[in-house]
Amino acid sequence: MMGSHMIDYYYDKLGQSVYGTYYKPTTNLDEYAHKAILQECDVRYYSHLFRIMADIKPAIIFHLAAQSYPTVSVQRPQETMETNINGTINLFESIKEIRKTHKEYDPVVVVACSSAEYGSSLTPENVPIPEDVMLLPVHPYGVTKVAQDLLSYQYFINDKIKTVRARIFNTTGPRKVNDVASDFTKRAVLIDKGKEKVLRVGNLHAKRAITDVRDLIQAMILLAEKGEYGEVYNISGSKVYQISELIRLIETVMNRKFDLEVDPSLMRPTDEPIIYGDSTRLSKDTGWKQRYPLEQTLKDMIVYWQQNLH
Repeated sequence: MMGSHMIDYYYDKLGQSVYGTYYKPTTNLDEYAHKAILQECDVRYYSHLFRIMADIKPAIIFHLAAQSYPTVSVQRPQETMETNINGTINLFESIKEIRKTHKEYDPVVVVACSSAEYGSSLTPENVPIPEDVMLLPVHPYGVTKVAQDLLSYQYFINDKIKTVRARIFNTTGPRKVNDVASDFTKRAVLIDKGKEKVLRVGNLHAKRAITDVRDLIQAMILLAEKGEYGEVYNISGSKVYQISELIRLIETVMNRKFDLEVDPSLMRPTDEPIIYGDSTRLSKDTGWKQRYPLEQTLKDMIVYWQQNLH
């Protein structure tokens, strides 16, 4: 999802076509494949990733590939570890291998890390949380992101690869699936179309700072241009919402009320009560500012589902 919006930005705003890889995409490639040069690649397999890297030798790399769902990581921890940790190692080892024959190769690598690294450190008294607190992940996904984060730092220190680590907080927008905002907006549209009767919900008491994916993409691009190599940056929305507030915002946009039903399958065994980061370092070093309010994000997601749910 993030990669698709990055393609949109480079193509629509800058008139540039980028290279990208995909594997079991959650988005419809037909919506944006004409804007980029895309290849299928499972980052768990070094040789294929290396061949792509050696052929392209990209100057800027946004490492977005991941098994990115915490609930899935509990169900399939091995797959999550292999994708997120080994995939990251394979990327950096590809750069090292290319340098053996092209010593001048010196790309910038912006690595999509996660607020899930903070885990149990995310308590009401610690937020907005800065980058220098203890990392205490509460699910396998968070553990893999800590490893990915520290691997990126290690390759910067030992191999002088120009890494920038972006700890991404809750992000949503059109084309997103399997997060609370996308689930709510999609089900709301299905109810409006008469396909479902109730809005199934999980934990409505959790609090989240939510960033629009288009603001996130702007932050990632700014980090590639202005971020300090080896440094880590939070990318977080500046306003915290209780999950129940999302429902009220969606009801306002759609001008109707929804009947709610708690779905036990949507409850996590462990869930951070609040996720909210301090993005001061990001703003100071790059000038980044959040532009999209959540109301606009949800409205755009509803329009997207209305146009694409057939």
